[in-house]
Amino acid sequence: MKIHLLTIGQSIPAWIKQGYEEYAKRLPLECALLLTELPAAKRYKKQPTDKIQAEEAERLLNAIPKNCYVIALDEHGILWNTQQLTQQLSKWQQNGSDIALLVGGADGLSAECKKQAKQLWSLSPLTLPHGLVRILIAEQIYRAWSIQHQHPYHRL
Repeated sequence: MKIHLLTIGQSIPAWIKQGYEEYAKRLPLECALLLTELPAAKRYKKQPTDKIQAEEAERLLNAIPKNCYVIALDEHGILWNTQQLTQQLSKWQQNGSDIALLVGGADGLSAECKKQAKQLWSLSPLTLPHGLVRILIAEQIYRAWSIQHQHPYHRL
């Protein structure tokens, strides 16, 4: 299974890239985490948020590889604890499809992205910087994988 992390935003500090890469490289090929960075929409004064979201949604939806199970990251999604995420990862693996995780830009995901998603996942009720979301996702997926395989990274 491949997990495609599709994100809006390309101007990411080096420490974010290093943090993401540290956890992504720990995952085995059968649970590979692949990052696709898409450009944010250009913002102009008084430009409606829905227009920005629509432009970014088009980029995200067009970047989803065929036959992926789509999950949108959204503050109103389901909050999973570590054990629940581990169970979700197992379900995704059993499903046999690759996964596409959608992370919106500064204005969030459009209604269309959420509609296309099979699940909505919330990392936290806090507002998180988009770069940090990449690291959190990579670390939590690695942690869930390590629990599945009784790896000592996660200590109960």
